[in-house]
Amino acid sequence: MLAQLLRVSQNSLNLGHVAVKQHGFRVGHATHLIEVVKRWQVSADDLLSGVGLSQEALADPRARLPIPTWVALLERARLLSGEPAIGLYIGLHSRPTLYGYLGFALMSASTIREAIELSVRYGSTVTTALSVRLRVEKRVASLIVDEHADFGSARDIIIIATLVALRQISKTLTGRELSTSVADFALPRPDYSGKLGVCGMRLNFDQPVHRLSFDARSLDLPYIMPDRASMLLARDQCQRELDAFGLNGRVVERVRGLISSPQGGCRSLEEVAAELHQSTRTLKRQLATHGASFSTLRDNELRERALVLLRSSELTLTEIALRLGYSNVTNFERAFRRWTTTSPAEWRRTGDRVDRA
Repeated sequence: MLAQLLRVSQNSLNLGHVAVKQHGFRVGHATHLIEVVKRWQVSADDLLSGVGLSQEALADPRARLPIPTWVALLERARLLSGEPAIGLYIGLHSRPTLYGYLGFALMSASTIREAIELSVRYGSTVTTALSVRLRVEKRVASLIVDEHADFGSARDIIIIATLVALRQISKTLTGRELSTSVADFALPRPDYSGKLGVCGMRLNFDQPVHRLSFDARSLDLPYIMPDRASMLLARDQCQRELDAFGLNGRVVERVRGLISSPQGGCRSLEEVAAELHQSTRTLKRQLATHGASFSTLRDNELRERALVLLRSSELTLTEIALRLGYSNVTNFERAFRRWTTTSPAEWRRTGDRVDRA
């Protein structure tokens, strides 16, 4: 029944240079999944036929899989393989070339920091359903993954695969492990969580956000094959893809990714506008067109950071307030009550999650 509802034709995937109207993933993800499930003797035809796809439908590298199709394909892979933790294996076997021109840009980058900046700016060429942003809090750097689509029953597969892939690709491109890496998931602990230990990270579930945290000094780890000229060429192709698919209009996601400063704290409206090479007036007008405002996006970022920092028993409320840019605890408490209807101390004591609307 699910397969019948989600059946799509090759024509629906072959988007070419038509502007993207719905969330989706680069079709290369399906090709990657075909390779992953071979370890369980699942054939490409068996995997694809259940959702009405053929290998010919995956031939155009510019095509995108709509979210319902991708969810159905992942669930079929889980069913046929008999492996509930299949997201782990998708992540472990991920490689930069999976991400098209962005992948080539990442391979040619000079450091992890530069690669992250490329991912923040051009990630929507791979998918508009997820985005990443960098946050640095003193000695800890975090790559936060935001969801922009409903992944339904495959949500655990997609999120686990994404965080594991981020670590795996960094390891591939630097030749070194990300030291003290920790994966936080805003997911309930799955029944198969015991299988996930092989990913080499400490895993935490039921967290406020999805994030991969690691030693901030790793941001400046050099990549194995930096090539400035190749990176610039690949970056230019990424920009062309943004233009061709009409993705430059995703201003809300881009602003959200830039609000958190890599040096700590939050960027101002003026700083974000400068990053986007726009005037503050133009940026405010674009956000308003999408029903958003800079102050609301910044407030959401502060709220999210507060929830994460409150989980650390080593930080006092005063220290958290200062990290968030508040001059005193009173102002921080007033803002926190506005976000959650409770105080920071009470939230920390009870572990309240009611605020996560």
